[in-house]
Amino acid sequence: MNTNLPSKPRKRLLDPIERISEVLFGLIMALSFTCAMSAAESGKEEVKTMLIGAIGCNIAWGLIDGVIYLIGNLTQRAHGLAILRTLRNTTDPRETRAIISDALPPVVGQTMSDDDFEGLRRKLGQISDLPAVPRLGKDDVLGAVGVFPLCFLATFPVVIPFMFMKNALEALRVSNGIALIMLFLAGYSLGRYAEHRLWRMGLSMMLLGSGLVALTIALGG
Repeated sequence: MNTNLPSKPRKRLLDPIERISEVLFGLIMALSFTCAMSAAESGKEEVKTMLIGAIGCNIAWGLIDGVIYLIGNLTQRAHGLAILRTLRNTTDPRETRAIISDALPPVVGQTMSDDDFEGLRRKLGQISDLPAVPRLGKDDVLGAVGVFPLCFLATFPVVIPFMFMKNALEALRVSNGIALIMLFLAGYSLGRYAEHRLWRMGLSMMLLGSGLVALTIALGG
């Protein structure tokens, strides 16, 4: 639960899931352009149009994601302040347990007794420097700035073949190969973070990412 602003301290501006999610989003957006292009019939102008579209779209969504990141942090802190104010105004053990349990990871809440919850409520009630309204800080801005390059740069590995290879069909094959490798590495990284079946997570992400790209193209994205 957030208690400083209230905010959850981080060692990094973006946690592994946030970073990998942004890379996956940018990658899938780029693939929706490259895979929708008819490589067998495409000339230089069609390839150029595709490149501009893929890069431009990821620039736009990188900026949008940065703004959404800031909105999410601000909303989370406002919710944390509301929780603390509610805890200060209640003495009902059941209500205290319910409020704190909702704000904690389930595995943590399940290990706590009523005395633990009450002790935590008292400690939270002793915080005296709560702001009247939630605010964003330097780390939030840096985190939002960090979102943009992750989403934007994920475009380039899959479009670079089209920049240097004259045959569009061959470029598409190389591009798809790079994309599959990137999807696997993203899943592998998630598996390493979760300490759970690294290779299976990598292969699953390849299949899931390919399916999402196909769905995006089918829906006209």
